Amino acid sequence: MGRRFVAERRRDPYYRAAQLEGLRSRAAFKIAFLMERFPIARPGDIILDLGAAPGGWSVVLAERVGRRGRVVAIDPRPIDPIPGVDVLHARVGDPTLGDRLGGRRFRSVVSDMSPSISGAYGTDHARSVDLVRSAFGLARSVLREGGTFAAKVFDGDMVAELTEELQPWFRVVRRTKPPASRSGSSEMYVVGLGFHLPVEPPTVAEGPG
Repeated sequence: MGRRFVAERRRDPYYRAAQLEGLRSRAAFKIAFLMERFPIARPGDIILDLGAAPGGWSVVLAERVGRRGRVVAIDPRPIDPIPGVDVLHARVGDPTLGDRLGGRRFRSVVSDMSPSISGAYGTDHARSVDLVRSAFGLARSVLREGGTFAAKVFDGDMVAELTEELQPWFRVVRRTKPPASRSGSSEMYVVGLGFHLPVEPPTVAEGPG
């Protein structure tokens, strides 16, 4: 990790706030922003958190849904135990994942997954879009009627096409960028509200399996 990156991170107000508040990552402020703007989690809800390690989003979500709710966190990497959170070690796209979720229907499916950064922006943008498609491929089978889908994507020319693919499945699709996203970062979030089955199911591009 370069000295410049370390110095910039220490000056980052969200990084410092995460350290002071004992949060697992600065990403906690991103899900908090999304929850303020959109109906992602309420007391008693069941939420699916994709790409959850190290657990920053899951902690915030578990606090919001409370004892009557539950968060299911999915990631192939280790996640330290979190009260109110069930951890499944798996990759999105695993064909057994639907069965492992036990037929549960979720109020929201959220994804903070990012691709391995290659340094070639066009490649990284396309990979991030594929991750959203993979996340939504799972979400379509587990979201309850009226549910919410929110996923990170790198901004670029494929986002408009991605939004069009999501629109038949939701009452409305929006794009937003939390203030906690790093300055200069291309990351943004696509949010689908009011999940429903399309009258005529469209053909949706699938992400890599």
